[in-house]
Amino acid sequence: MEVINIGMLGLGTVGSGVVRMLTDHAEKISLITGRKLVVKTVVVHDLTKKRSVDMTGINVTDDVTAILNDPEIGLVVEVMGTVDTACDYIKRALKAGKHVVTANKDLIATHGPELTSLALEQGCDLYYEASVAGGIPILRTIVNSFAADKIVEVKGIVNGTTNYIMTQMNQAGISYEQALKQAQELGFAEADPTNDVEGIDAAYKMIILTQFAFGKDITLDDVKLEGISNVKAEDIAEAKRLGYKLKLLGISKLVNKHLDVSVGPVLVPRNQPLAAVQNENNAVFVTGAAVGETMFYGPGAGELPTANSVLSDIITVAKNIVMGTTGVRFNDYSANVKLAVPSEVVYPYYISLKVLDQPGQMLKLTEIMTKAQASFNLITQTQLDEDYARVTMVTHKMSEAQLNEIKAALAQLDTIEVIAAYKVLGG
Repeated sequence: MEVINIGMLGLGTVGSGVVRMLTDHAEKISLITGRKLVVKTVVVHDLTKKRSVDMTGINVTDDVTAILNDPEIGLVVEVMGTVDTACDYIKRALKAGKHVVTANKDLIATHGPELTSLALEQGCDLYYEASVAGGIPILRTIVNSFAADKIVEVKGIVNGTTNYIMTQMNQAGISYEQALKQAQELGFAEADPTNDVEGIDAAYKMIILTQFAFGKDITLDDVKLEGISNVKAEDIAEAKRLGYKLKLLGISKLVNKHLDVSVGPVLVPRNQPLAAVQNENNAVFVTGAAVGETMFYGPGAGELPTANSVLSDIITVAKNIVMGTTGVRFNDYSANVKLAVPSEVVYPYYISLKVLDQPGQMLKLTEIMTKAQASFNLITQTQLDEDYARVTMVTHKMSEAQLNEIKAALAQLDTIEVIAAYKVLGG
């Protein structure tokens, strides 16, 4: 049986999983592809590091040219992370006529259009299913299963770290700081959790999902971004009391034929399936004009779930090689859609305020809301301390422009401070 030699860049958690699965499932993979897939060379940063997977017969080196300059290696798998270095290596691999599979969401979100164009020029495959939602095959599903449908919204929980933290805050009633510490101790959060907790990781994934669902290339600057580091346990408890769970959601949706993309804390109704997604799991809802709302749920990270997505891409490339159909874009959909303006984006909002406990403050708040032509659905007040009260309200549907007007007017007051302002889903 003919052999397809694979070169791997990186041998961390996911890389080890790929090697393990290629070895364990070698016979099944050969039957599916008609080729024997062999990991020939792996490039690592530290040659002395002990490996958790059997590397017998595999050339382990710290010299990337051992892969890039080897004519016998036809497929390169990048699971090393980083952006600039990985981008350089992938460009060199594609220019050498090698197909590429990557799990690198940061890279694809920032350099995807450039790399897919280069792959097309070189007649090479470039696949990256594992870059979004770990073990959930969401990108391939959008390309294949929604090809004939018009997608109107993609939303979901696409970062396991933040979902774990929010789950613990909701279930155990602990603070953000306590939940983060717990996540770090369990290995769900990095020592520097900034990319996760500030929503950047989720935003990168929404950039990729937006390209697949709507054919629009966007950048991080186009995503309205808010993380969870300022979420208060009191707001989680209040949301719970009102029948909601607070979740970090990525939302990409068509509004008046324009596109709105955001990542931030959102109040999700308790009976909405996203509210039941706990801990490190991910879930993505895709709404099509024909099929309606569909949900894809599973582990968002981890050695074997992510490795399984990488392996599905490897098998796809192997099949393309056998059939002579390489050099086609993973996603060829492109559409000229403009970004929505704040006056088009409409939601109910949850607004939490710290208000000086003296007469006349509610009148000021009502005047600001009236001027913005916005109204309350419900409003509650509790005592914070001797001097301040905590006022929370859920508004009727209003535009993002109205919300911005209200926040700007409140910022001019010394007696009222905005603690939080979050979208409410399904209102």
